[in-house]
Amino acid sequence: MRKFIFSSAMLGVLAGGLNILHATRTEKHDWRLVLMWIGWGLSFAVAVGTIIEDADERQIEH
Repeated sequence: MRKFIFSSAMLGVLAGGLNILHATRTEKHDWRLVLMWIGWGLSFAVAVGTIIEDADERQIEH
């Protein structure tokens, strides 16, 4: 679990999510907001995939 919390990729994705959450609360809801959430979701999936891949590579090396 620590590998997910302390990963720089995950920290970056979470920071981006906070910015989008702030935009969701303060700005007008339109198609751009939907695209921002889709982009964030894709970034989250890539970050999780990268962390899992790195963990698998470390297990193979040991």
